[in-house]
Amino acid sequence: MSQRADQFLKNYSAEAALGAYLIVKFGAADGGVLVAAASTDKLIGVNERLAAAAAGDRLDVCRSGITPVVYGGTVAAGDYLTSDASGRAITAAPGAGVNAYVIGQAEIAGVVGDLGCVNVAPGRIQG
Repeated sequence: MSQRADQFLKNYSAEAALGAYLIVKFGAADGGVLVAAASTDKLIGVNERLAAAAAGDRLDVCRSGITPVVYGGTVAAGDYLTSDASGRAITAAPGAGVNAYVIGQAEIAGVVGDLGCVNVAPGRIQG
């Protein structure tokens, strides 16, 4: 497990196939993770693995600090980010009175498919 000074990484086991630099959530088993699929998922971090992981592979997850993430839509620097159905980062925009889990704030602007950057600080916001 490598770690940059501005990050906290934790090692997990992929419970299913998982692409690089996607948002993850806890899996069914202790120590397991799955790709996040909605703003209602309890988001925990970003997969730091440089290549896709297969079920059972070990991978590092950035739990805090600045890390790359794949964007799933148009993002502006400073936007709170959540997960789309594929684990990509999108701007969190919950409706009035609706809660959304967020993974952190975008460090740079980008569009769908870009490898952007997020300051990982999981939380929840309300519209």
